[in-house]
Amino acid sequence: MPRRPFPGGLPAPRTVARTVLAWFRRGHRSLPWRLSRDPYRIWVAEVLLQQTRVRQVVPYFERLIARYPTVRHLARAKPAQLLKLWQGAGYYGRAVRLHEAAQEVMNRHGGKIPRMVGELEMLPGVGPYTARAIASIAYGVPVVPADANVLRVAARWTREERDLDIRSVRSSLVSYLERALPREDAGGFAEALMELGETICLPRSPRCEECPAAFGCRAARELEAPGTLPRRKARAPRPHVRAAVVALARGDRWLVQRRPSSGLLGGLWEFPGGKIEPGESPRVAALRELREETGARAARVRAVGVVHHAYSHFTIELHVFRATVRRPPEPARGRRWLTFDGIARLPLPRATELIVRALRSASMDHSPATGPATASRARSRRLKRPRAAKERGPPGG
Repeated sequence: MPRRPFPGGLPAPRTVARTVLAWFRRGHRSLPWRLSRDPYRIWVAEVLLQQTRVRQVVPYFERLIARYPTVRHLARAKPAQLLKLWQGAGYYGRAVRLHEAAQEVMNRHGGKIPRMVGELEMLPGVGPYTARAIASIAYGVPVVPADANVLRVAARWTREERDLDIRSVRSSLVSYLERALPREDAGGFAEALMELGETICLPRSPRCEECPAAFGCRAARELEAPGTLPRRKARAPRPHVRAAVVALARGDRWLVQRRPSSGLLGGLWEFPGGKIEPGESPRVAALRELREETGARAARVRAVGVVHHAYSHFTIELHVFRATVRRPPEPARGRRWLTFDGIARLPLPRATELIVRALRSASMDHSPATGPATASRARSRRLKRPRAAKERGPPGG
């Protein structure tokens, strides 16, 4: 445990805050959105950082800024192209709302991103945390953006043992930080808190011996295990969903359709399919969903494999079948016949990417050089080790 450098009790909160700010200024991670105080770059970064780790965000941020360097460029983006750039980052609703907000900035704010928290919160997809992050980091407004990392830091500094899900508890912690805030550099303090929570004051194993704030942190000074704060509720197990899809082929083209623009994976493209009902086999469910969604009927139905996919709120076991057309689908907008290369150019969920990969492999297995017996053995090997993927954060996030 660190020694007490201040006889008679803990140092003033502002003393701790200034120490943390000085620590941040001496050396911090070099991140592309920290190269300037440009509110647009900060906004894009903060949206990407919602429920996503920093190292995963960097390449997406760089691609987005290269393609859409200003809010004007983003406002003019084609939604499908934006979603394709976003592909793999998860929470596709963030991209949709970011696009809508950019259009609103152009139409209602003359292309200038607002500086006040209240105005920022009026933009689509901009909540209290993101608004305060933009206001403090870009404009120096004396507010503290309090995400899970920042609230964890504050809870340990103050030894807050109540549930952080309680609104009054969170408000109390934010008020504490804002009283401590060095007003000459509100943005720097906000980033210092984020950096501290992401690199030192870790959720389960805080590195108190390296922490610049340990001398003024009640959890570090008073508890044998500072990582026990904040208190955590036991998480309920995630529901498991069983579903089935049909990859319907017509020559070298496959039927894909676009999901509704709102909701889970809004605007992305996928193969027809849905949940397996109680008592149904995966094959029966796949053909029923194909018929209900498109009006099509299938022939020569064969199993391809199973894709396992995990979201933050549920896991899914996706049974994949390939078939040929017995009765064609009804024509509709948002429904296309495409080659594998054409499908790859669309914005796709990660699970659909894995299905396309399995279909390509199955097609190669059935080539004359391979033969059906070898193909059957190859599929068997794949099914023993189904591919798994994880998309972080709440769906549609």
